[in-house]
Amino acid sequence: MPPTVLSDLALPVKRAAFRLQPVLELRRTEERAAALAAAEAARAAADADRRATEAEAAVAAVLPTGPVAPGAFAAAMVLGRLAAEDAAAARALATASAEQAQLVRAAWTAAAQRTKGLERLRERHLQAVRLAEQAAEERTVDDLVTGRSGRRTRTDGEAAWRD
Repeated sequence: MPPTVLSDLALPVKRAAFRLQPVLELRRTEERAAALAAAEAARAAADADRRATEAEAAVAAVLPTGPVAPGAFAAAMVLGRLAAEDAAAARALATASAEQAQLVRAAWTAAAQRTKGLERLRERHLQAVRLAEQAAEERTVDDLVTGRSGRRTRTDGEAAWRD
């Protein structure tokens, strides 16, 4: 009995696997880890900046605003100097945290670029597989049409188009 559906004619075709799929999955995992690290670094940098701003505001609160006794003035200056040193250290830490966050963000970008390159390779592979399947289907249709025209006989006495 001749097949009635085109899919009945097609032989089972093993779909070509993307050989770099494990590497792609690893790169995606690395990219996710880098994204989490970048988010954590950005949060740490924002916290450090907030603490530095609070320390800078504390310096102004320590300084006397009105007339004070000489001993209280000296104590206020010592506290002010210590508060200023703390604020400078907090600002340096905030700057270092911001630089670290920028480096971690650059690592994330690099991981994303590596992943994107493999994803483009995967898309090319899938497109090549689709084109190969389409070409195989077209060959099957051509074989089907060519085979039927060779078997067809004219009942009205005319010759087939190929004769």
